[in-house]
Amino acid sequence: MSSFRKLARSFSRPRGISLAFSQPIKSLQRLRYSSRPFHRPIVSLNSRRSTPMLKYISPDELASIIKSEKVPMKDYCVIDVRDDDWAGGNIKGAHNSPSSQFYVRVNDLVQKTKDIPTVVFHCALSQMRGPEAARIYAEARDQLEGDGLDIPHQVLILRGGFSDFQAKYKDDPELVENWSKEVWGNPQYF
Repeated sequence: MSSFRKLARSFSRPRGISLAFSQPIKSLQRLRYSSRPFHRPIVSLNSRRSTPMLKYISPDELASIIKSEKVPMKDYCVIDVRDDDWAGGNIKGAHNSPSSQFYVRVNDLVQKTKDIPTVVFHCALSQMRGPEAARIYAEARDQLEGDGLDIPHQVLILRGGFSDFQAKYKDDPELVENWSKEVWGNPQYF
Protein backbone atom coordinates (compact mmCIF):
# COMPACT_ATOMS: atom_id res chain seq x y z
CA MET A 1 0.00 0.00 0.00
CA SER A 2 1.36 3.42 -0.91
CA SER A 3 2.20 5.94 1.76
CA PHE A 4 -0.48 8.26 0.37
CA ARG A 5 -3.17 5.59 0.86
CA LYS A 6 -1.96 4.88 4.39
CA LEU A 7 -2.14 8.57 5.17
CA ALA A 8 -5.59 8.88 3.61
CA ARG A 9 -6.88 5.86 5.53
CA SER A 10 -5.54 7.25 8.79
CA PHE A 11 -7.79 10.31 8.36
CA SER A 12 -10.87 8.30 7.41
CA ARG A 13 -11.40 6.77 10.86
CA PRO A 14 -10.73 7.80 14.43
CA ARG A 15 -7.53 6.51 15.99
CA GLY A 16 -7.87 3.39 18.03
CA ILE A 17 -10.87 2.10 16.10
CA SER A 18 -10.34 -0.85 13.85
CA LEU A 19 -11.27 -0.78 10.21
CA ALA A 20 -14.08 -3.27 10.89
CA PHE A 21 -15.86 -0.77 13.14
CA SER A 22 -15.42 2.15 10.75
CA GLN A 23 -16.86 0.39 7.68
CA PRO A 24 -20.53 0.59 8.70
CA ILE A 25 -20.07 4.26 9.56
CA LYS A 26 -18.62 4.96 6.12
CA SER A 27 -21.51 3.22 4.39
CA LEU A 28 -24.02 5.21 6.44
CA GLN A 29 -22.19 8.42 5.58
CA ARG A 30 -22.28 7.51 1.92
CA LEU A 31 -26.05 6.97 2.11
CA ARG A 32 -26.58 10.18 4.01
CA TYR A 33 -24.52 12.31 1.63
CA SER A 34 -25.77 10.62 -1.54
CA SER A 35 -29.34 11.76 -0.97
CA ARG A 36 -30.62 15.24 -1.78
CA PRO A 37 -27.85 17.80 -1.28
CA PHE A 38 -28.18 20.18 1.61
CA HIS A 39 -26.53 23.59 1.62
CA ARG A 40 -26.45 25.71 4.74
CA PRO A 41 -25.76 29.40 4.57
CA ILE A 42 -22.03 29.96 4.65
CA VAL A 43 -20.69 31.94 7.57
CA SER A 44 -17.16 33.19 7.11
CA LEU A 45 -14.54 32.90 9.81
CA ASN A 46 -14.22 36.68 9.74
CA SER A 47 -17.74 37.32 11.03
CA ARG A 48 -18.17 39.16 14.32
CA ARG A 49 -19.10 36.05 16.23
CA SER A 50 -19.36 32.44 15.28
CA THR A 51 -22.64 31.70 17.07
CA PRO A 52 -25.11 34.56 17.29
CA MET A 53 -26.53 35.53 20.65
CA LEU A 54 -30.27 35.04 20.47
CA LYS A 55 -32.67 36.64 22.89
CA TYR A 56 -36.17 35.64 23.87
CA ILE A 57 -39.16 37.95 23.79
CA SER A 58 -42.26 37.40 25.92
CA PRO A 59 -45.77 37.22 24.45
CA ASP A 60 -46.57 40.52 26.19
CA GLU A 61 -43.56 42.26 24.61
CA LEU A 62 -44.49 40.98 21.15
CA ALA A 63 -48.11 42.04 21.64
CA SER A 64 -46.97 45.55 22.55
CA ILE A 65 -44.79 45.72 19.40
CA ILE A 66 -47.68 44.58 17.20
CA LYS A 67 -50.10 47.07 18.78
CA SER A 68 -47.60 49.94 18.64
CA GLU A 69 -47.02 52.42 15.84
CA LYS A 70 -44.42 50.09 14.33
CA VAL A 71 -45.14 48.91 10.79
CA PRO A 72 -45.09 45.16 10.03
CA MET A 73 -42.51 44.11 7.40
CA LYS A 74 -40.77 47.47 7.85
CA ASP A 75 -40.01 47.83 11.56
CA TYR A 76 -40.55 44.22 12.61
CA CYS A 77 -41.39 40.83 11.15
CA VAL A 78 -42.78 37.65 12.72
CA ILE A 79 -41.63 34.36 11.17
CA ASP A 80 -43.65 31.25 12.04
CA VAL A 81 -41.70 28.05 11.25
CA ARG A 82 -44.49 25.60 12.05
CA ASP A 83 -45.18 23.01 9.38
CA ASP A 84 -48.57 21.28 9.24
CA ASP A 85 -49.40 22.66 12.67
CA TRP A 86 -49.72 26.16 11.09
CA ALA A 87 -53.41 25.40 10.56
CA GLY A 88 -55.62 26.49 13.40
CA GLY A 89 -54.36 30.01 13.91
CA ASN A 90 -51.39 32.31 13.70
CA ILE A 91 -50.06 35.63 14.89
CA LYS A 92 -51.57 38.36 12.74
CA GLY A 93 -49.30 39.19 9.84
CA ALA A 94 -46.86 36.34 10.55
CA HIS A 95 -44.95 34.93 7.61
CA ASN A 96 -45.01 31.11 7.47
CA SER A 97 -41.66 29.59 6.55
CA PRO A 98 -41.98 25.86 7.35
CA SER A 99 -39.04 24.34 9.20
CA SER A 100 -38.99 21.36 6.83
CA GLN A 101 -37.97 23.72 3.99
CA PHE A 102 -36.18 26.38 6.01
CA TYR A 103 -32.60 25.44 5.05
CA VAL A 104 -33.46 25.66 1.38
CA ARG A 105 -35.27 29.00 1.65
CA VAL A 106 -33.29 30.85 4.32
CA ASN A 107 -31.30 32.94 1.84
CA ASP A 108 -34.52 34.11 0.13
CA LEU A 109 -35.96 35.01 3.53
CA VAL A 110 -32.83 36.97 4.43
CA GLN A 111 -33.03 38.90 1.16
CA LYS A 112 -36.71 39.77 1.77
CA THR A 113 -36.12 40.87 5.37
CA LYS A 114 -32.61 42.36 5.28
CA ASP A 115 -33.93 45.90 5.83
CA ILE A 116 -36.09 44.92 8.84
CA PRO A 117 -34.36 45.64 12.17
CA THR A 118 -36.36 43.21 14.36
CA VAL A 119 -37.23 39.65 13.33
CA VAL A 120 -39.13 37.37 15.73
CA PHE A 121 -39.16 33.59 15.22
CA HIS A 122 -41.49 31.06 16.75
CA CYS A 123 -42.95 27.60 16.32
CA ALA A 124 -45.60 25.89 18.44
CA LEU A 125 -43.57 25.92 21.67
CA SER A 126 -40.32 27.65 20.59
CA GLN A 127 -38.23 24.82 21.96
CA MET A 128 -36.70 23.26 18.82
CA ARG A 129 -37.80 24.50 15.40
CA GLY A 130 -38.10 28.20 16.25
CA PRO A 131 -34.73 28.58 18.00
CA GLU A 132 -32.91 26.51 15.35
CA ALA A 133 -34.41 28.54 12.49
CA ALA A 134 -33.57 31.77 14.34
CA ARG A 135 -29.95 30.66 14.75
CA ILE A 136 -29.57 29.77 11.08
CA TYR A 137 -31.24 33.01 10.00
CA ALA A 138 -29.08 35.08 12.38
CA GLU A 139 -25.89 33.49 11.02
CA ALA A 140 -26.86 34.35 7.45
CA ARG A 141 -27.95 37.85 8.43
CA ASP A 142 -24.75 38.45 10.43
CA GLN A 143 -22.76 37.42 7.38
CA LEU A 144 -24.51 40.09 5.31
CA GLU A 145 -23.96 42.69 8.01
CA GLY A 146 -20.28 41.72 8.24
CA ASP A 147 -19.99 42.24 4.48
CA GLY A 148 -21.59 45.67 4.83
CA LEU A 149 -24.79 44.65 3.01
CA ASP A 150 -27.20 44.76 5.96
CA ILE A 151 -28.34 47.07 8.74
CA PRO A 152 -27.88 46.33 12.46
CA HIS A 153 -30.63 43.96 13.53
CA GLN A 154 -31.91 41.76 16.30
CA VAL A 155 -33.25 38.26 15.96
CA LEU A 156 -35.63 37.23 18.72
CA ILE A 157 -37.45 34.03 19.71
CA LEU A 158 -41.00 34.13 21.09
CA ARG A 159 -40.92 32.51 24.53
CA GLY A 160 -43.50 29.72 24.74
CA GLY A 161 -44.21 29.89 21.00
CA PHE A 162 -47.65 30.23 19.50
CA SER A 163 -49.10 27.97 22.17
CA ASP A 164 -48.51 30.52 24.95
CA PHE A 165 -49.29 33.49 22.69
CA GLN A 166 -52.67 32.12 21.58
CA ALA A 167 -53.58 31.07 25.12
CA LYS A 168 -53.33 34.69 26.18
CA TYR A 169 -54.43 36.58 23.06
CA LYS A 170 -56.72 34.23 21.08
CA ASP A 171 -59.68 36.60 21.52
CA ASP A 172 -57.80 39.68 20.28
CA PRO A 173 -58.25 40.04 16.50
CA GLU A 174 -55.39 42.57 16.35
CA LEU A 175 -52.98 39.87 17.49
CA VAL A 176 -54.29 36.44 16.41
CA GLU A 177 -56.02 35.46 13.19
CA ASN A 178 -57.57 32.22 11.89
CA TRP A 179 -57.80 30.84 15.43
CA SER A 180 -59.64 27.51 15.57
CA LYS A 181 -61.28 26.15 18.68
CA GLU A 182 -61.16 22.65 17.17
CA VAL A 183 -57.35 22.80 17.16
CA TRP A 184 -56.50 24.87 20.24
CA GLY A 185 -59.63 24.38 22.35
CA ASN A 186 -59.10 20.66 22.94
CA PRO A 187 -56.73 19.80 25.81
CA GLN A 188 -55.89 16.45 24.16
CA TYR A 189 -53.66 18.28 21.64
CA PHE A 190 -51.39 19.72 24.34
